Amino acid sequence: MKKLIGGAAFLAGLAVLAIAATALATPGSGATFTALAPVAQFGEINAQAKIGGWESEIVTKGASDLHVTQIALTPGGHGGWHSHPGPTFVLVKSGTATFYEGNDASCTPRVLPAGSGHFERTGDAHIVRNEGTEGLVFVVVHLIPAGATRRTDEPDPGNCASRAIGRGRSR
Repeated sequence: MKKLIGGAAFLAGLAVLAIAATALATPGSGATFTALAPVAQFGEINAQAKIGGWESEIVTKGASDLHVTQIALTPGGHGGWHSHPGPTFVLVKSGTATFYEGNDASCTPRVLPAGSGHFERTGDAHIVRNEGTEGLVFVVVHLIPAGATRRTDEPDPGNCASRAIGRGRSR
């Protein structure tokens, strides 16, 4: 009986944590998402390249999905704090993107004008904002485990979340 009560208490605790994490998440505002291509599925990848002093290596174990999505943010809009289960490449098409990293104690913005690129590491909590007066459009390319959700909402990391969400125009 003690095991049953202990197990039930453990499950109840997990449910409370899941509800709390959802409540602490910071959903985006003013964002429109458009898939630019169907999800591409790849088997294991083991590719290297070397041209002059430049080198690249991509190695995956297990199947992967590749997502290519265009995101538009209205002035004052933001993507909410989130992370990705795989590497993400960002290409700014128009406007200016401002990125904040959840693990940056100084809350230093990284401002990227049109034509710029940004790389997001797996699992790092971050937020992108449109702190300008014109629309922001960027393309993201995610390489993630097959079947995984490409975005995980994250709670306010506390170091600069409130400052980052409160910057620019209204939320």
